[in-house]
Amino acid sequence: MNVEKEKAIKLLVDTAISSFSDGLFSRYSKEVSDINGVINMKKNNCFIAELGEEFMFYSAFVRSFDSSFGNVLEKMGNNIAKLSYDVKNNIDSFILPEQTQRIASILDSYLDHSAKPEINHYSSFSSIYPKDITSYKRTHVTDNYFFSCEKNEHYLIELKASGDLDNKKSRAEKSALLEEYFLLKNQLKDDKTAKVKIFFGTAYNKFGEGKEWKQERVKQFFAEDELLIGKDYWNFVCDDEKGFDIIFEQYKVSANKIKTALARIKDLYFS
Repeated sequence: MNVEKEKAIKLLVDTAISSFSDGLFSRYSKEVSDINGVINMKKNNCFIAELGEEFMFYSAFVRSFDSSFGNVLEKMGNNIAKLSYDVKNNIDSFILPEQTQRIASILDSYLDHSAKPEINHYSSFSSIYPKDITSYKRTHVTDNYFFSCEKNEHYLIELKASGDLDNKKSRAEKSALLEEYFLLKNQLKDDKTAKVKIFFGTAYNKFGEGKEWKQERVKQFFAEDELLIGKDYWNFVCDDEKGFDIIFEQYKVSANKIKTALARIKDLYFS
């Protein structure tokens, strides 16, 4: 990775974390005098309060923090991706009945274990396009659609920034990605060289970076080549095998701003 791109990535990381830290302090400082504020309501729980200020403080907003921070990571990833890809937001296209049926057939075969996930289950499927596609038209908004002009490849990613996917939602996630796949393939039907790839990604490996990702229920619906877990996701976003290392190196520095914001918030409520 060249020096300028590395600097740009680090700046984007620091900007995202700085903005999140400022927003965190701003939100909770406004609730100090609000008896219905998140932290004040938790202070009124005598059972939680008995466990101490430290536990009370962090238990008050940990769930909200996790959700908000996941959004930060996703937006940060998209902004970093813009350094290497064209990042798009929607697909204006159409999907045919036989393609919808194909999706259902594929997912049913995974559900009953009669087949293991393979990319060619959908990539090899061909359709005869009707002259009138008006009734099949659809606009699909997507948050993670990257295009590599150099390779003429389109990437559709379903990202779980929290690092986890409810096992019961695996089929639904794959179904949504396959719908996006066929919508985009239909949009690009006149470009014979264009490739479309779909991925399921997480912002971190819940089992530890470098270790095997063991969500078998998810693997029941996704092939290994469709997974971008933790480090692999960030390397893909940066289009560089050192992407994750660069991002996390900067994050360790920028994270001090979050720690400072948390300490300031705690002082407001418990000093």
